[in-house]
Amino acid sequence: MEKGKVCPPDGVLAHLEMLEARAHQAAVKQEEVEQQEQKLARLKARVQELRALRDELQAKVDLQEKGQLEKEGVVSNPAQPSAQAVLEWKIKSVKATLQIFYLTGISGKLTKRGVCFCISTAYEGTYLDSYYLDLLTKPEVQIHRHSVPIFIPLEQIAKSYLQRDIRRFLSVLSDHLNAYVGRRYQADQLQEHFSEQIEGTLQRNSLCNLLVFNYNVSKKSKTFPFNVRLLYGDLCCSLPTEVIVSCTCSPTSLAETAAAHSALFRRVALHKAFRSFGSAEGNVAGAALNPPGSAQEHPSPGSLTSRE
Repeated sequence: MEKGKVCPPDGVLAHLEMLEARAHQAAVKQEEVEQQEQKLARLKARVQELRALRDELQAKVDLQEKGQLEKEGVVSNPAQPSAQAVLEWKIKSVKATLQIFYLTGISGKLTKRGVCFCISTAYEGTYLDSYYLDLLTKPEVQIHRHSVPIFIPLEQIAKSYLQRDIRRFLSVLSDHLNAYVGRRYQADQLQEHFSEQIEGTLQRNSLCNLLVFNYNVSKKSKTFPFNVRLLYGDLCCSLPTEVIVSCTCSPTSLAETAAAHSALFRRVALHKAFRSFGSAEGNVAGAALNPPGSAQEHPSPGSLTSRE
């Protein structure tokens, strides 16, 4: 046997130790992922509890408002309620709204001309941004100033809900903002922690509902380039509705890998999917076979932007 091909015992032991270290690291990462998923499940359960409590409080507030109005004689002549009674009812309604939405990340305070709301956003327990909305209540409810990004369909949401259901208006707007910061957070995490796997620049629009990028996959000591296009058709969701993953060199043997990655992108957050790529390809494919689920699952407040 040639001298260069002899594998000394020390080399074998070092190689085994390296494999053992890699296996340990993979196990630690898998445990971290499972812990985060358990934490997310607990947070989701807590959100459900808070929403149920909000609905219960809302029902009580509605009953109290109805009884108060009847006591003050506002309902005795519904065709012509007094201006003072209507104003008092509006103030009580706004106070009730502030109390209820405080439980769901929406808070506010009364101003001389109306009310100023603060919508706090987060993704998977991480606080991200806060957005402000200054509303006028006289002679009718209208938006005076706000810090909502221009690409959020604020005008459309206001047209649909602001005049007839302010609670629904704030809830829908909060869903849009939380989904947007969630998509942006995932893209930022991908660029920050997995830049070595990303080939070139991650392309995204302002709303972060369209992401296009290339990434490399190592398989059998070879590196294969993949291209992915993620479309978030539901603007109130932080997971894509359409995923296209393809290998630019198009080997038939990688079709299964592309399909597994596509399923994973639909099921979990973008940066979590790439974290899974660090483990064995078999684990990735196995995770992709699970039924797709849904997760829905806050820059510092900027200056308020005037709105005509």
